[in-house]
Amino acid sequence: MYKIIYKLVYKIIKGAKIMEMHPPYTITNAILTLISKISIKLGKILHYHDMTAYPRLRRNNRIESIHASLAIEANSLTLGNVRDVIAGKTVVGPQREIIEVKNAYTAYGELTTLNPYSLNELLRLHRIMTSGLIKESGQLRSGEEGVFADGKCIFMTPPARLVPQLIENLFVWLQEEKESTQPLLLSSVFHYEFVFIHPFSDGNGRMARIMMNAELVSQRQSKVIIPNVFRDDYILALKKFSHQRDISTLVQVLDKMQQYAGRITCGSFEDAHDYLTLTNAYKEPDEARLIM
Repeated sequence: MYKIIYKLVYKIIKGAKIMEMHPPYTITNAILTLISKISIKLGKILHYHDMTAYPRLRRNNRIESIHASLAIEANSLTLGNVRDVIAGKTVVGPQREIIEVKNAYTAYGELTTLNPYSLNELLRLHRIMTSGLIKESGQLRSGEEGVFADGKCIFMTPPARLVPQLIENLFVWLQEEKESTQPLLLSSVFHYEFVFIHPFSDGNGRMARIMMNAELVSQRQSKVIIPNVFRDDYILALKKFSHQRDISTLVQVLDKMQQYAGRITCGSFEDAHDYLTLTNAYKEPDEARLIM
């Protein structure tokens, strides 16, 4: 991946334009086997159809999605706190984290109606997600960034001057592939490439996950929810794709979390909270393993 970026930088320096986007992944036997298994499972999933008929289930699922996505990025509010913030109750906690919850709730409300294949929609959603939090809300970054986990740099992102062309090319590729590529595989590749390009000064992880889920929902598939206890597996899968161009691990991780998401959408908030507790969802990765 680093070699690809260096080549792109070299072309820019020489005055050439980046004309097309071809994410570096290979369809292997392992990937084909995973796709086959996913397709069989999808035939058994009624999660999406059930959700559309019950507003309370949709709301609970929205709360669970928001809590999980923010917890990965060190938001300390509990699931109950998130529910109370959304309900308009007074919650004691860092003001920034409370704003993150409110913004995310509004953004996730757009999930079933936004166009996940539109760059303009991405910018509009980022403006919602980061309102009142950063100066470059709804704008592509102007500075240089790196991707960090536990204080360590996973990889450096492309120079800011390349971001507009790279993100535009990614969406062109997404449009071209959406009819011919299995949705979870397509979302997995998009997710990684988005994180790698790192188009914003802040909120990239949140935006990668919500756009991935918007694409899945647009294809009438269940969302992906990544609990905090599974954070390391998720980050390691991204690193493996970065270093080895092997997307099979990332697809496996997201497939597992798609199944998990279908199981935690229960009839009541209390049932969902109990399930999340029993499966160790709230634990730190070094404290426990996810139980499924």
